[in-house]
Amino acid sequence: MSKAFVCPCGKSVVVGGSNGVGLAVALTLSETEQVVIVDKVEPDAQLPENVEFVRFNLLSEDYSLFDRLQDVDKLVITAGFGRLSLFENVSEEELVRMMQVNAVGVMRIIHHYYNKLHSKEDFFCAVMVSISGFMSSPFFAVYGASKAALKIFIESLNVELLKSGTTNQILNVSPGSLGGTRFEGAKNDLSLTLPFAKELIDRMMNKEDLFIPHYEETFKEVLARYAADFRKEGAHSYDYKLNSGRLK
Repeated sequence: MSKAFVCPCGKSVVVGGSNGVGLAVALTLSETEQVVIVDKVEPDAQLPENVEFVRFNLLSEDYSLFDRLQDVDKLVITAGFGRLSLFENVSEEELVRMMQVNAVGVMRIIHHYYNKLHSKEDFFCAVMVSISGFMSSPFFAVYGASKAALKIFIESLNVELLKSGTTNQILNVSPGSLGGTRFEGAKNDLSLTLPFAKELIDRMMNKEDLFIPHYEETFKEVLARYAADFRKEGAHSYDYKLNSGRLK
């Protein structure tokens, strides 16, 4: 654990900040403020002195750690996992772990920071969801279900926040496949994730509620096809993934 560093610019908690987009977000935020990375594994990079690492597994029963990390004004949650697999090849244990880490764990963390979100004071929050949460996703049935749960949770909570009179919102970050992350066994590449992290932070600081990268170029049409005929688009998604070379 690196030594504590006091910065007047703010303080952030990044859950899942040891690799991938989370690491890129943590390093970007560390340019101006103190950051606490919460993850189950050591960060995959040399950390500057104003970044602290706290080990935590989202499968834990006890989330009181987050009650001790309240002196922050930003929360970014990027933790999550998934793999391409037919449902018949997903064990019951993996199913439970995926729903716990990707959905229930995120909701529990948000619950620990809800007073800050509900406050009239600025609090900035972003959660990594997935475009899989917007449509049927064969080979990603459980993963997609976990992300769909997050999508509805965030949308519902954002309405509650608006109606309460606060301007604080949770940014739903829902990309498709991202390069430079460890998802599906790939390797970290900060040159690919840092630009994405910077845009994520900018949108979070503007208190936006939805960020779908490449929406106009790709996903606007995909979502329109899905709305028009979800069965046909689901079959197209199945064939696309089957022929993508990503199945192991």
